[in-house]
Amino acid sequence: MIVADLGTGSGFYAIEAGRAVAPTGKVYAVDVQKDLLLRLRNDANRAHVRDIEIISGDLEKIGGTKIKEASIDRVIAANVFFMIDDKKNFISEIKRILKPRGRVLLVDWSGSFSQMGPQGDRVVYKDKAMKFFTDAGFEVEKEISAGSRHYGMILRKVS
Repeated sequence: MIVADLGTGSGFYAIEAGRAVAPTGKVYAVDVQKDLLLRLRNDANRAHVRDIEIISGDLEKIGGTKIKEASIDRVIAANVFFMIDDKKNFISEIKRILKPRGRVLLVDWSGSFSQMGPQGDRVVYKDKAMKFFTDAGFEVEKEISAGSRHYGMILRKVS
């Protein structure tokens, strides 16, 4: 299993995915913030998770992840969609790197919660996120519980 954690941030999901796909799989952890990628590299080493490749990349540019086309089984996009300005390019890049019928785990904020999460104008509500993905050739496979302040869904590439 080959996984891409896009907008990996602190790397929580990348490390857990690395544990899940070991010893034969691989995780690509992509972020634009080099300090967070360095932190992830150190945390992964301390956790003895060796199958993570760190990539400094631009998620809003086609080819910006530096990942080969149609090479990824699963994409994780957790707490990043609200930060993306060019959502269509982001989804196109996901589609480009995913294998046919590959899946995306999308987790994001369900609202603005004062000192937590995005400002109100940056929130991408669940229905709108679904529409972005379905318009781009994905289908919602299932919705998942992601806590009281987030929504989650599994989407599958269909075209």
